[in-house]
Amino acid sequence: MRRWKWKLAHGCELELGSSAVIMGILNVTPDSFSDGGRHEGLEQAVDAALRMREAGAAIIDVGGESTRPGADPVDAQTEQSRVLPVIEALAKLPGLIISVDTYRAQTARRAVERGAHIVNDVWGLQKEPAIAEVAAETGAGLVIMHNGRERDKRADVIDDQFIFLQRSLEIAHEAGVQDEQIALDPGFGFAKDEQENLALMARFAELQRLERPVAVGLSRKRFIGSVTGRDTADRDIATAATSALLRMQGAAIFRVHDVSANVDALRMADAVMAAGRKEDACTRSD
Repeated sequence: MRRWKWKLAHGCELELGSSAVIMGILNVTPDSFSDGGRHEGLEQAVDAALRMREAGAAIIDVGGESTRPGADPVDAQTEQSRVLPVIEALAKLPGLIISVDTYRAQTARRAVERGAHIVNDVWGLQKEPAIAEVAAETGAGLVIMHNGRERDKRADVIDDQFIFLQRSLEIAHEAGVQDEQIALDPGFGFAKDEQENLALMARFAELQRLERPVAVGLSRKRFIGSVTGRDTADRDIATAATSALLRMQGAAIFRVHDVSANVDALRMADAVMAAGRKEDACTRSD
């Protein structure tokens, strides 16, 4: 599997590819679909981040606005009042990489100023392209996510990925963002029905043609519930299964709620791939 050096803000970098990297989800919102209201207090949020780090998360992704379908939008001031104190507190902890989950350039800039290393944009720079300028000026890592909302999609899921993400990459490059700062995310669940999500999983390896590390966020998504019949809180085992499947096809970063279950699944996937590489390196003499 290809290895990458992902360049982040504040002079940090993260190696991707050699082993799976976990991004723990920390929603400081009252209405997120899975964990809304659980981490609204600063102390609760920091404690949750520490538990995720102890379980094996390398990155904590802090979000202040729910992106679930039908969620009520919030303004920039409300979003920032939720995420900035948490980011500032987490930045004081050693050995923790912080991501801010936002599509707003102003929030992204202030979050990086408070200590965030990564900007995770669910609109792939196409809601507020100025986020690309923030990344270029600060050196922040950038997760560019595919989003099917508010537009006509191509019938083929991979074609639609390439059309959308190539435009996002153009925006990033025009602003001066370096390739080494960029990771991509196919946006599972964002205006994709069950069959589209499954097709995207089945053909995931095709995304390697974009030649950037790929992050995935399937944790507890609705289509997992459709397949398994499980309620939101009971989808962690199936989520871990999707993580292992996508790791075997080249995914590098995994954005999840339950860190422990996914760490175990991904360690197994990494071990199998390592054994396969050793087997390939062997020569036999007849």
